[in-house]
Amino acid sequence: MRSDGADWLAPSDALRRIIESVRPLETEPRALLAALGCVLGEDVAARADLPPWDNSAMDGFAVRAADVRGASTDAPVVLRVVDDIAAGAFPSRPIGAREAARIMTGAPVPEGADGVVRVEHTDGGRGIGTADGRVSIFQDTDAGKNVRPRGEDVRAGQTVLRAGTVLRAPQLGVAASLGCARLSVHRRPVVAIATSGDELVDVDGFDQVLAGRKIVNGNSYALAAQVAESGMEPRILGIARDTPESLREVIERARGCDALVTSAGISVGEHDHVRAVMEALDTRVEFWRVKIKPGSALAFGRVGALGGIPWFGLPGNPVSTMVTFELFVRPALLRLCGHTRIYAPMVDAVARDPFSARGELMLVPRLRLEAVDGEIRASSTGAQGSGVGSSMAAADALGILSAGTEVRPGDRIRAVVLGGAPLVEEAWF
Repeated sequence: MRSDGADWLAPSDALRRIIESVRPLETEPRALLAALGCVLGEDVAARADLPPWDNSAMDGFAVRAADVRGASTDAPVVLRVVDDIAAGAFPSRPIGAREAARIMTGAPVPEGADGVVRVEHTDGGRGIGTADGRVSIFQDTDAGKNVRPRGEDVRAGQTVLRAGTVLRAPQLGVAASLGCARLSVHRRPVVAIATSGDELVDVDGFDQVLAGRKIVNGNSYALAAQVAESGMEPRILGIARDTPESLREVIERARGCDALVTSAGISVGEHDHVRAVMEALDTRVEFWRVKIKPGSALAFGRVGALGGIPWFGLPGNPVSTMVTFELFVRPALLRLCGHTRIYAPMVDAVARDPFSARGELMLVPRLRLEAVDGEIRASSTGAQGSGVGSSMAAADALGILSAGTEVRPGDRIRAVVLGGAPLVEEAWF
């Protein structure tokens, strides 16, 4: 196994090494709706003006402003209606002096007209479609208004969507209006998930849990959900037994995937075989442990035998697994997708409970947030042991306490917000 020997890294150093080691995946063409949530791989420029013609912003009557100024209820201006332009239709003739055209929203404004009087400022017209059609204008407030000019939204040749843009509903709507049936986007990673332990069974083996012989493999489901929440494809490889042979057989199922996440077996106990198996798979390890609690048994590297894909070796305790994924793995996977905003946002909260980061490890307590009297308050979710998975289920955020610091009730505490808050470019450390 190739390694630079790094061990017990500061969390900021570990995160920096991970992020610097990953690059966005290649791009691929996708149909518009299939590109939802993906990251655009190249700039998109307009091939035509939008809108392509001057068009009406109202249902009403296209007029010349000079003809309707001074119109009022007491002194209405009466114009001859010479055209009827529905949405999707085009004017049949220009508008001359003392003339008007009935027009629907979005329809092209006829030549000669420079404003649209909304229908509620008129009598609705009389005899439209006949030689003596007329409309009475009761207000002049729309004189010269309610016309959306050609190219008001986009000019031909203008770059409208930039590479690196996350494609949400508005971006797809714009792309469709530009005539883009497909977009070039960064490929979504397929993330392999493996866990190990003779004590584990899948959910369908819960009868063994009731008998007191096994525990359910919840980590694979939690990790798969975290991967899917990030817009990627999880691939659960299965549960390896506590032997090197079983672990290697499961990990080798990750061939063809873009990243590998393992849970458990990362320490140096008699039944922890991850190090030996990763060595056999020609893995270049960047580091083995991080100064953080929970989650210090965290490793990262690239697996030569699997095409050099990034490997995240996470601890086995459920809280440690989920915390290290949120702080270290999710940002890296988002970078693989082409995202530039890869970090969960931080908030400054007022602590309602005491927290203490003794020793040399950064403490990451699970927090519940609430807004009270214009400030954000943070309280503990309860027991903070690394095996208390319910403490994560109740959490809105993860606190960040530097090593050797204490927080008392009323002090400020930094918190990383969970649950899909808008991402930012700055790291949490």
